[in-house]
Amino acid sequence: MVARPPLKLRIEPMRVDDLDAVHTIEQDSFSTPWPAHAYRSELESNRLATYLVARVGDTVVGFAGMWLMVDEAHVTTFAVHHAWRRQGIGQRLIVGLLDLALERRASEMTLEVRLSNLGARRLYEKYGFRPVGLRPRYYSDDREDALIMTTPQLDDPALIARLDRLRAELDAAPPPAAPETSS
Repeated sequence: MVARPPLKLRIEPMRVDDLDAVHTIEQDSFSTPWPAHAYRSELESNRLATYLVARVGDTVVGFAGMWLMVDEAHVTTFAVHHAWRRQGIGQRLIVGLLDLALERRASEMTLEVRLSNLGARRLYEKYGFRPVGLRPRYYSDDREDALIMTTPQLDDPALIARLDRLRAELDAAPPPAAPETSS
């Protein structure tokens, strides 16, 4: 058996030619996915929007996006392909969004998450987000409430230290492994 080189994960700006893969992940991840044209419109027309992809080789395995409105970064979407989950890819995307928000001098970052999505809530909490409110019946498919979460001030020394520590842990972790394929 020949050992394969480790896979390299890269977080990069989303491109128009990523949209088919992004839409596939979107449909697999959400009960009410955005329409296929939505990301193209975001990339080409929304100057408030920034979108990232997680790429292993040439394969898009996850994506995330945010809007920067005045001094607030708002996470608009976030998903990792189901076969690539639990390998730190989501964490890398969160770090990428936080880095962009810091670079663009945002004061805080907010998001909404389903109350029932405990895995996502734990991930966000790990990176400093805390619950600050509720949006009743926010999700159109089942009218589930959304939990509003926000970070402390992004330039807070404690948050910066947390981000540095978590980034170091990610850097020390093994690279993602390709999912098993059935033959």
